[in-house]
Amino acid sequence: MRKVCLIFTFVLFAATLFAQTTALPQRQKLGGTEPTQRITREVLHELLMLPYYSVWDNLAFQVNGSAVTLSGQVTNPSTKSDAEAAVKRIEGVDKVVNEIEVLPPSSADDRIRRAEYRAIYGFDGLSRYSWGTVPSIHIIVKGGHVTLVGVVDNPADKQMAEMQAKGVPGTFSVTNNLQVAGGGKK
Repeated sequence: MRKVCLIFTFVLFAATLFAQTTALPQRQKLGGTEPTQRITREVLHELLMLPYYSVWDNLAFQVNGSAVTLSGQVTNPSTKSDAEAAVKRIEGVDKVVNEIEVLPPSSADDRIRRAEYRAIYGFDGLSRYSWGTVPSIHIIVKGGHVTLVGVVDNPADKQMAEMQAKGVPGTFSVTNNLQVAGGGKK
């Protein structure tokens, strides 16, 4: 079973896809798990292409053979159903378990989301993370509690994002689940 977080930028996705594609003939000769790897790549692609997937959403999935389990949090109910429908269409996927949580509507949480976005992406050292189609730092807000998920380049950026998020008024807590690209041992 392999858990994959969807917060990778398109550049990281393209690099990974290229590396996996060039190694396919060798894995097939060695009896690798090409169907599972293909499904993983296609699920990642389909979820990244969802029309309402945004900086306010966190999608993750797990592939176990021909079964895919979707998880995470979204602000729009259609994102949950669109994700399930997109994954069901992938060749080789026989079962989809949709455990995506739809966050409750809240004007207070919406205000915090906007303020968190400005605090994080308005900071000069972190603004580059907003450049992609889907920014790499995702801001999940539920009942005033903030969770940061995604990928940053180094531990200093991870710490700075957390400090910026903690400075937003009305935020009860901040959980920093940001991952550092390459393992973060810089």
